[in-house]
Amino acid sequence: VGSETGRDGIHGASGLASRTFEEERELRPTVQVSNPFMEKVLIEACLEVARTDHIAGLQDLGAAGLTSATVEAAASGGTGIEIDVARVLRRDAGLTPYEVMLSESQERMLVIVKEGHETPVKEHFDRWGLASSVIGKATGDGRILVFDGEDLYGELPVKLLVDAPQYRVDGVKPGWLNELQGYDLDAVPLPDESADAVLLRLLASPNIASKESVWRQYDHQVQTNTVAGPGGDAAVLRIKDTAKGIALATDGNGRYTYLDPLAGGMIAVAEACRNVTCTGAEPIALTDCLNFGDPERREIYYQLEECIKGMAEACKALNTPVISGNVSLYNETHGEGVYPTAVVGALGLIEDVTRHVSIGFDKPGDVVVLLGASEVSGDAGFLSGSEYLELVHGLVAGRPSIDLALEVAVQKACRRLITESLISSAHDCSDGGLAVALAESCIAGDTGFQGNFDTTGRWDAALFGEHQSRIVVSLSPENVESLEQLCRAEGVPWIELGNTGGDSIRIPGLLDLSLKEAGATWRTGLETALTGP
Repeated sequence: VGSETGRDGIHGASGLASRTFEEERELRPTVQVSNPFMEKVLIEACLEVARTDHIAGLQDLGAAGLTSATVEAAASGGTGIEIDVARVLRRDAGLTPYEVMLSESQERMLVIVKEGHETPVKEHFDRWGLASSVIGKATGDGRILVFDGEDLYGELPVKLLVDAPQYRVDGVKPGWLNELQGYDLDAVPLPDESADAVLLRLLASPNIASKESVWRQYDHQVQTNTVAGPGGDAAVLRIKDTAKGIALATDGNGRYTYLDPLAGGMIAVAEACRNVTCTGAEPIALTDCLNFGDPERREIYYQLEECIKGMAEACKALNTPVISGNVSLYNETHGEGVYPTAVVGALGLIEDVTRHVSIGFDKPGDVVVLLGASEVSGDAGFLSGSEYLELVHGLVAGRPSIDLALEVAVQKACRRLITESLISSAHDCSDGGLAVALAESCIAGDTGFQGNFDTTGRWDAALFGEHQSRIVVSLSPENVESLEQLCRAEGVPWIELGNTGGDSIRIPGLLDLSLKEAGATWRTGLETALTGP
């Protein structure tokens, strides 16, 4: 039921997960074409039919389309299944049985209907304006048979397909990684340019600059459930007819996992959870997308295995199960793999959606506090894998790290501060470090910042180092004592950074940048990088 089947998405899973890319070889497009409005109708129709006595099960069509859906449904029910692809409704002419079974056309569901209930189920979907057709039946022989009319095209035991042979490679840490992790970051020279100039370069970097040119192309107010839209740490949606809301964010950093797969996996989970925490939501579930090279190569397998171990450790610490996801392997060209990149999507729950905060400084005179540190340290180690190190020095080196116990405590303290209405904003320190986090909060709230803190060590590491487990918050002066008590109870270090106000981002002796210039640079950075000045 749902969309007709086309050629979009063929080999989206089966192809991309089993081959490398060569520049001279052109692959058929593997990107699915989506229709979110039909998706909404399909979801509502399926929820409604699920409340009837007409069906025995539902299965979505995701990776590998009908192949995975039918086999998984048969395996779950302990049955076999017969499919006639000639009965599958199609949008493209000339589809072969192979293409029909592997198509990943979106907005399709497999509905397992009780025998004799086919007519009311079809009438139900007709009322919703959704096309449906009977394409096969469950059997008792434990096999999947794929027909095209009278012709049999495939026959295999279901058990073979769901309980496939597995192999395990002995991963080996690559020798070059020891050299990168042991790189002497103290020997990296301080930049010739000023901190103002470096901050502007970072704000213009595609990894940091505003993504508004992308998300403004889509309606993010559909269904009028949006409480906090794109542009912050996480989106916030209300749950109708309740006081609750959900927050959603995705995050990932290939440099971290490249330099230390174990720590990189931990940080990907921690930062995605930190993003939803900064709205006031408690992270409760994750999805992931793991992108790696050829895992049959022992060095790549090492990256994959260590990254998953790190993710698992962080998930346990933050009590956030991975409930879905996908793995994209063999991402290589001429034997050169992509950065091992774990992208994590986090879902958080807000019990009272009216008690959420954004990243912006929007009230002059507030006190700005950094959670997670008792000083602004310029330790050279904090430059490991940073956006600054690559952008300014052309270097990806060092060994990123994270203290998961501190991460858990900082996130808990931040959520309590928001729930108890003690803070006005919260924004995590990530790409670009503290200076970028402060600038983004100033830009989002159209309010400047006047710093009054001291730094230790290197000024570039203090401003642009990417030390983990830190969140910038703003609050009224009368709430500072309550923040201090709460942080003491949670065992969270903190430091007062300054106050909001004015039309500049200023840290005496280090930084004095016009808010107007910073905002213009950040807003146009991505488009400038793509199209030129």
